[in-house]
Amino acid sequence: MIKVDILAIGAHPDDVELGCGATLAKEIHKGKKVGILDLTRGELGTRGSAEIRDKEASDAAKILGVAFRENLAFKDGFFVNDEQHQREVIKLIRKYRPEIVLCNAVKDRHIDHAKGSSLVSDACFLSGLRKIETSMDGEIQASWRPKQVYHYIQWENIQPDFVMDVSGFMDKKIEAVSAYGSQFYDPASKEPESPISSKNFIDSVSYRARDLGRLIGKDFGEGFSVERFVGVNSLDDLI
Repeated sequence: MIKVDILAIGAHPDDVELGCGATLAKEIHKGKKVGILDLTRGELGTRGSAEIRDKEASDAAKILGVAFRENLAFKDGFFVNDEQHQREVIKLIRKYRPEIVLCNAVKDRHIDHAKGSSLVSDACFLSGLRKIETSMDGEIQASWRPKQVYHYIQWENIQPDFVMDVSGFMDKKIEAVSAYGSQFYDPASKEPESPISSKNFIDSVSYRARDLGRLIGKDFGEGFSVERFVGVNSLDDLI
């Protein structure tokens, strides 16, 4: 069984790469063990197919160097935050015992992002309740609650509660995002246009990170919102 420091969860394959890919690359570089969990296969996406995105997600995971990537295959567009889905997420939280969970934006254009955000947040809390029984491979799982749940920024420009300095790791993020060739800007593609297939969108991945970096005095940044106050040991912890 692999215990990870960070579990990054997204409603769709590519959510994690777009939202916090550079942060994951930096933490992996620092020696942290990181895993990715996708809630759906993104089968309702305007472009590509679930099978294509399976391959793209695998390629992106290799680029980032994560310890594992799993997919719960919830129904794209129609999964809900109920006991059935919560229990499936709880099983994976208890399996990998992350200290930190990164998940979808609290509010966003795509309805799955907000649903995924609340589902994961609730599951992280419930996973710590020992009277909720789950099992995997025939064994009862011990309760586990991550220390922190942070929400990455997606389509909407949500005001972040903190910004991670990801200078030096944007190239790795762009490489991982580019693994999803079916989804993003490709002038040769014959597929229908979508909100994320424009050149403006793919350019925004870099210029948003550059702007967040500017605001903290660094080259690039990724923003996160929090569910509770972030504590620091000293003022020297701030950059």
